[in-house]
Amino acid sequence: MTTSTKRRLFGTDGVRGEAGRFPLDAATMETIGASLATRLGNSPLIVVGRDTRESGEWLERALIAGALSQGARCESAGVITTPGVAFLTRSLDAQAGVVISASHNPYQDNGVKIFAPSGRKLDDETERLIEADIFAAQDSPPAKAQRTFSTVDHSVELCARYLTFLEKEIGAGLSLQDQVIVVDAANGAASQLAPELFARLGARVIAINNQPDGRNINLNCGSLHIEGLQQQVIATSATLGVAYDGDADRALFVDAEGEFVDGDATLWVLANNLHARGELKQELVVATVMSNIGLEIALRSRALTLVRTDVGDKYVLEELLRSGASLGGEQSGHIIFPSISLAGDGMITTLCLLRAMTDGKKTLHLLTKGFQRFPQILVNIKVREKRPFTEVPAIRDLAGEIERLLGEKGRLLLRYSGTESLARVMIEGENQSDIERYAGDLAAVIREQLG
Repeated sequence: MTTSTKRRLFGTDGVRGEAGRFPLDAATMETIGASLATRLGNSPLIVVGRDTRESGEWLERALIAGALSQGARCESAGVITTPGVAFLTRSLDAQAGVVISASHNPYQDNGVKIFAPSGRKLDDETERLIEADIFAAQDSPPAKAQRTFSTVDHSVELCARYLTFLEKEIGAGLSLQDQVIVVDAANGAASQLAPELFARLGARVIAINNQPDGRNINLNCGSLHIEGLQQQVIATSATLGVAYDGDADRALFVDAEGEFVDGDATLWVLANNLHARGELKQELVVATVMSNIGLEIALRSRALTLVRTDVGDKYVLEELLRSGASLGGEQSGHIIFPSISLAGDGMITTLCLLRAMTDGKKTLHLLTKGFQRFPQILVNIKVREKRPFTEVPAIRDLAGEIERLLGEKGRLLLRYSGTESLARVMIEGENQSDIERYAGDLAAVIREQLG
């Protein structure tokens, strides 16, 4: 079987899967390390970091063993955030950075994400070459036994280097003396780093879910479970609550009133702050098709433009670099400041939000005023085929009529699932009953035509 007929392993966020099973088994991780080292040239330097999953250590050992076998030099940062590895890759002039993490997934899963020296994710061409090596190794028994290795542990120094960058460069001049911050670290990579960072800047930090045991990462905590953070913020009269995911590349917030502040509301606050400082390049913000129309309308009221991309931080970054914009992100809390880092960084996002609060001398609750989230409905319809909607007159005509009825204060997004035989109808508008009716009518037509 040729590699072209086999499924791809690298998705938009690297390789993901159940730890211990292909492709997240020791032999394949060793192949990935060896292949990467080979593709990078003569004696490349590779920085490796991981989150707190119990599988992280042995997966890291396997990957480093493979890389060393092909002449690479490896530096392990130990437990560190995904953006921390991206920073170290740039800072150390490494040829690549590798993160072993499955982000917000449960502990049974793990993954591999590879960064280029710029901090961007590895290019598609190199990913395809590594995939070819993986499948070639899988087809040539017997599998090699995992090699052992010994290296000098520099993880403490590398994590300190990243923290110093956040404190001295991103947090320069920012005093948090009057701030009480609740940090939900999701029992993940930010468990030690985030509380230390904000404490250094003067905040009184209340850390929760910061005792990882290898299996409790993301378990009823972090950015996927905001309720516990909301309760803590209210109970402690905190200024701010922040929740990270397992690898801390995203951040979601709770204001002092206990209200949830998602990525859209965060983009609104940050855009206003950057605009006031004269630092919002092109006077635009980049977000995805899933961002609420309320963000678009709020920005328009400030004569600012929202540019939308496909779902995924990869596409947000591409548009940021293409347009020269200075702020972009997703509703999930993955925010990118390309002048600072080409990787989303939850702790950088938190520092920038705190700076907006101190600059404006306002609470987060007040800063989110002006952003109104519009009602939204999402309906999934099973389909037998994925014909372009514009080629089905009944669907095309009804969709056009709904868009006319919604006007500038509503939005229809009609797309197919990338992994399932589903059509997705997403409608936003001022009136919940109206959009429910529109979505039901359109779903019925899609079911009749394509179901």
